[in-house]
Amino acid sequence: MLPTGAHGTWPSPIDAALAASRDGRPDHVGTVGDEVWWTEPRPAEAGRRALVRRRADGTTTSVLPAPWNVRSRVVEYGGQPWAGAARAEGGPLVVFVDFADQRLYAYAPDEPGGPRPLTPVGAVGGGLRWVDPSLHLHRGEVWCVLEEFTGEAPTDLRRVIAAVPLDGSAADDRTAIRELTDDGHRFVTGAKLSPDGRRAAWIAWDHPRMPWDGTEVMLAEVTEDGTFRDVRSFAGGPEESIPQIEWDADGSLLFAGDRSGWWNLYRADPHGDAVPLCAREEEFAGPLWTIGCRWFRPLDNGLVATVHGTGTTTLGILDPRTGELTDVAGPWTAWAASLAAHGSRIIGIAASPSSAYEVVELDTATGRTRVIGTPHEDAVDPAYYPRPESRTFTGPDGREIHAHVHPPRNPGRTGPDGELPPYVVWAHGGPTGHAALVLDLEIAYFTSRGIGVVEVNYGGSTGYGRDYRNRLREQWGVVDVEDCAAVAGALAAEGTADPRRLAIRGGSAGGWTTAASLTGTDVYACGTIIYPVLDLTGWGTDETHDFESRYLESLVGPIAEVPERYRERSPLSRTERLNTPFLLLQGLADPICPPVQCERFLTAIEGRGVPHAYLAFEGEGHGFRRADTMIRALEAELSLYAQTFGFDCPDVPALELKR
Repeated sequence: MLPTGAHGTWPSPIDAALAASRDGRPDHVGTVGDEVWWTEPRPAEAGRRALVRRRADGTTTSVLPAPWNVRSRVVEYGGQPWAGAARAEGGPLVVFVDFADQRLYAYAPDEPGGPRPLTPVGAVGGGLRWVDPSLHLHRGEVWCVLEEFTGEAPTDLRRVIAAVPLDGSAADDRTAIRELTDDGHRFVTGAKLSPDGRRAAWIAWDHPRMPWDGTEVMLAEVTEDGTFRDVRSFAGGPEESIPQIEWDADGSLLFAGDRSGWWNLYRADPHGDAVPLCAREEEFAGPLWTIGCRWFRPLDNGLVATVHGTGTTTLGILDPRTGELTDVAGPWTAWAASLAAHGSRIIGIAASPSSAYEVVELDTATGRTRVIGTPHEDAVDPAYYPRPESRTFTGPDGREIHAHVHPPRNPGRTGPDGELPPYVVWAHGGPTGHAALVLDLEIAYFTSRGIGVVEVNYGGSTGYGRDYRNRLREQWGVVDVEDCAAVAGALAAEGTADPRRLAIRGGSAGGWTTAASLTGTDVYACGTIIYPVLDLTGWGTDETHDFESRYLESLVGPIAEVPERYRERSPLSRTERLNTPFLLLQGLADPICPPVQCERFLTAIEGRGVPHAYLAFEGEGHGFRRADTMIRALEAELSLYAQTFGFDCPDVPALELKR
């Protein structure tokens, strides 16, 4: 019989340092000849992203030493930051964006010398930024999305597709950069060149739409000198979201669009209508939060590799002639929007409830699947990992709410008879986002100590069709709050969770939902609010970046038409209803949810006697990346729960709660 211990006090080998060291995932996988390259996080190296190279012989090396940080800031969330090509002589050539100055660099790792800049430093506002590059060696150019600031305000900018010479002539001369499109659209993705080199296609959209609301596929003829002409809108529109396009070998366009209510795959001749390839009530793509996402890839043999599913995802091989979809065997329940293909090989990034994200290769010629990068290794006995269950709950008006429940689990302890565990509701960011069913040591940090976690994919989440994500239209702060409360209440009613010891936490939009829940319901005993939106009026005018500066028009409504709704829903306007302890975590270099919102909120509760703590971190932006930050934040969160729920936690520093 296992010894008993109060929930929250169970001894666990998963400490905050271990959880922080495993934070983040590989991303932006691609091929350079026969080699596979990707980026991966380095929390212990000031949170930089390293560029990693896997040679044909299987050896893996980090291409660039610290402090090189391969990461773009276009639309602040970035996107594909590098591209590479194999050359007949001199080995591979890669171009990449360095986070520090956002310049584009070229690097030949098998030749003497380091990276050389290809673009100048911008002198105005946020400068010149680059993302989603594609190499065209025969032209001596790299095509990229250029984001150029024209003033000091975060919305003073333009975005175009541009060609940058590889000879470095533009490093000190802005005029050497050749713009391929005008700035007729607010947002664009990188241009894809057709197999015959005669056409280019890209995705564009404009305010106030977000890319999951409606986008257009743009098509242009490419002249011999590389200029674009006869630009036209080819597919999509205000009510169809197309987040990815690819050229097939026969010159047709493949794209993912949600005209049916689900992101399905289509094929279209540049002069004809689109034909569905596999009509299903499943998602074959997702929200375009970053530029250059890749959920599907055409293969040389005419098949299409595609990530698909509802709630969870798998990798499948689609025969577009028959519509037959064959799934790849394996344990993975979540695939990132980062597929690459080379010959018969498909490379992706996937995770499961018992494994973190790994770089996975499938050889379609042999059917063999193997892990080729960042292989999951159990740093502790897997018996300390939670065993999550995907469940569907019933919310207001009988609507379905999807969630992943992670019960407490520890091989050396069980709870006392009659004691129900505390539970923390995790509200994901976005809010047009999704909580995936994967191993997360931050969750295991709590569950292995006897604290349950439930991740709620509230109405507005992706992965369940357009109708599900449209539930949040003009209902942000209502549907998300109600859905989280309904799941927490259901767990308490069924005897899974202690109704007196429920908490809520979330970052970004999840921070908003947390704060809105604490100021709008009496469900929770405390909450952890992480780089949040707290004041809709401020955030909806001039307190955020350009990409999301009109987002609230769909989430809340046009501010000119419903100004009172902005005020009434804001946690800042409801601080008199806040009576529960909370922890507020904020990066001081956050351009998306700036510290001023937290400062305004803290001023509003001053003198009210509400126990709280505010931890602000120098150098951190939107999403903590540094190991020391993540350790401090996790330990502070655990201390908040210990003090609120009434258990001892001597192995972490006590969080000082002010009143």
